[in-house]
Amino acid sequence: MNQKEVKRPTTAMVLIPISIALIIFIGGIGVMRFQAELMLIFAGVVFAIFAGIYGHKWDEISSVMGEKIKTALPAILILFSIGLIIGTWMISGTIPFFVYYGLELINPGYLYVMAFIVTAIVSTCVGTSWGSAGTIGVALMSVAQTMDLSLAITAGAVVSGAYFGDKLSPLSDTTNMSSLAAGSNLYEHIKHMIYTALPSSIIAILVFYFVGLQIETNSGQLSNIQETLSVIDQLFNLNILVLLPAIIVIAGSLMKKTPLIVLFSSSVVAMFIALIFQNASISNVFTAAVEGFNVEMITSTLPGLDSSVLSEDMQGLLNRGGLYSMYNATFFVFCAFFFASALEVSQALNILLEKIIMYLKSVGSVIFASLVTGFAVINCTSNALVTYFLIKDIYGDVYKKKNLHPVNLSRSMEDSVTITEVLMPWTVSGVFMATTLGVSNFEFLPWAIFNLGGFVFSALYGFLAPYTGGFGIRKLNEDKPLEDSEASSKKVI
Repeated sequence: MNQKEVKRPTTAMVLIPISIALIIFIGGIGVMRFQAELMLIFAGVVFAIFAGIYGHKWDEISSVMGEKIKTALPAILILFSIGLIIGTWMISGTIPFFVYYGLELINPGYLYVMAFIVTAIVSTCVGTSWGSAGTIGVALMSVAQTMDLSLAITAGAVVSGAYFGDKLSPLSDTTNMSSLAAGSNLYEHIKHMIYTALPSSIIAILVFYFVGLQIETNSGQLSNIQETLSVIDQLFNLNILVLLPAIIVIAGSLMKKTPLIVLFSSSVVAMFIALIFQNASISNVFTAAVEGFNVEMITSTLPGLDSSVLSEDMQGLLNRGGLYSMYNATFFVFCAFFFASALEVSQALNILLEKIIMYLKSVGSVIFASLVTGFAVINCTSNALVTYFLIKDIYGDVYKKKNLHPVNLSRSMEDSVTITEVLMPWTVSGVFMATTLGVSNFEFLPWAIFNLGGFVFSALYGFLAPYTGGFGIRKLNEDKPLEDSEASSKKVI
């Protein structure tokens, strides 16, 4: 393609497709509740047409989309692996084990706060929000469903805990990549994130604790709990060995083994446990792995127990998982990448950011702008790695001019990218959590307190820096003030 044919849009012109896309997302998905996949395609078409008007070819969009899919392939495979894990862990009795003893040990009033704490511990150990939510998170959602508690609050607590580890664990790929992109030391980066993670966690714990105190246990809840305990006890042979698949995941993560291999190994072990302890047939085990677990797979082998006598709620609690359960989420990834590719080729977002960055004067405005940019870009691309390096390219020099250490930039990346992507229903992580936990993103969003808190506290430290002596902000040069005398209003991209 002749480069001379490509024209550069003006700032005023790029506002047109961006405004239309915002209307599509906010109105179509947020207000009208239309299918997010179709809204992404519509928004992608808008940017594709805009790119074509300024001389770009369709081949550019398809090429960029191909590269994005190639980069995201490991995440897509993990998506399927979680479906495999849920199906095999159900038929092996691993998830039922967590549900059974969760119901036995957890008081309903403390479920929300325990959901946050337990998931945070697991995610920190394994270094992945998806892995912790897809395993212990699913069990906690089942416990909440049985106790007739709010699934939205429980999902918010699970998401908050899951992203605690995804943000702070040295095993997390996002933690490593954000520090690498910003040019900061990994452990200095983690240490600096405590400034936003600690207050966010404290607020989350307090909210979940006090909301839990409002729960009044009634006879219906107790009846549901007893029914669930009785059914699980009849359906599954719960012994300590059914925890082996979970132990494999934690041990493999701590040993920094390849996640796909760890998850697949755990699933295979779960299959053998199902054959040995749950008296399941090979056919049913394979079906659970691919199509998902169904209680009929177990009741058919137990004399005197018919799945038809189980309530719909009980069957809904247990019937889940399988590779097929992740097909819709995978299709969504392709829709999201079409939109992201058209947006990237159109250059609309980059041009708008170039204009905005010219007006950044204070430390607070720089940090807040980088937070908003990170949130916007991850919602447009669903690719954290690309977002990290884009934010570094845009704001790296601006942070230096303001005498801000790279750990401030890497923390801003985590607080605006890593932990916020899950909140929107058109992102890959958002689709995964909504699909896995069975609660829509906008339902659990107000309760994802840890995720919201990181963004808020990062912004506050920036705006309050002149009044707090730079508390929560690390200087690049301790002998120089945060406010550099050189104006950072020059274009740096």
